[in-house]
Amino acid sequence: MNRPEKDAPLAALLRKQQEHCFQTYGYRRMHLWLERQGIHHNPKTVLRVMEKYGLLSEIRRERKWKNLGQQVHKYQNLLNREFHADRPNSKWVTDISYIQTKQG
Repeated sequence: MNRPEKDAPLAALLRKQQEHCFQTYGYRRMHLWLERQGIHHNPKTVLRVMEKYGLLSEIRRERKWKNLGQQVHKYQNLLNREFHADRPNSKWVTDISYIQTKQG
């Protein structure tokens, strides 16, 4: 029998929104978008339809570190933890502990 899919109208809406947002909305965010549009469906229904029609969001992958083949220059410790300066602007320091490296 040629029965129309009951999920086809919902899938068409989801597909249109996924194209609009460049496949970044997951089923939870898509459910919130539908609610704001006045279309009420269970989040699990939205998930099932998105899985069935291949509309799940693209997962952002963590970027791997690339070895550029260059030696990193290590600067000498000129201050040796003597941070007191005799005159202004003679010693400038900064903290780079927030930069992520392979070592942690």
